[in-house]
Amino acid sequence: MIIIRQAQEADTDAIAPLFDAYRQFYGKPSAPDVAARFIGERLANGESAIFLAFNNAGKAVGFVQLYPTFSSVSAARVYVLNDLFVAPEARRGTIARSLMAAAARFARERGALSLSLSTGKTNSMAQALYESEGWVRDEAYYHYSLTL
Repeated sequence: MIIIRQAQEADTDAIAPLFDAYRQFYGKPSAPDVAARFIGERLANGESAIFLAFNNAGKAVGFVQLYPTFSSVSAARVYVLNDLFVAPEARRGTIARSLMAAAARFARERGALSLSLSTGKTNSMAQALYESEGWVRDEAYYHYSLTL
């Protein structure tokens, strides 16, 4: 049985190795100290909401991280599902779906208009998961970024 709960600052050490692995998945070198500092700061400052998945042995095996923002056009709160990661040994189950459901429930409870996310064009497994959960790919807008 998997347990999903919202993370607290005291969970930083449980999340950090997963966050470090997530960053490595996206091509960053392992940096456990960076991962722990970044997650600890987000939790301490209330800048993100993180949900953590634990396996039967009580080991953290996945997380999802949400950042609050707003839609000016809709005049409403939205959340960005910025990070979703499940440890490789815990994949092929329902953990990712359960984490996404927790994220959606959290956003709904706070009156959010929507959740948004982006993923790599080659991450077909994630795309299939999102689409199977009712997420719709944006075909109307291009998204840009500026490296500073």
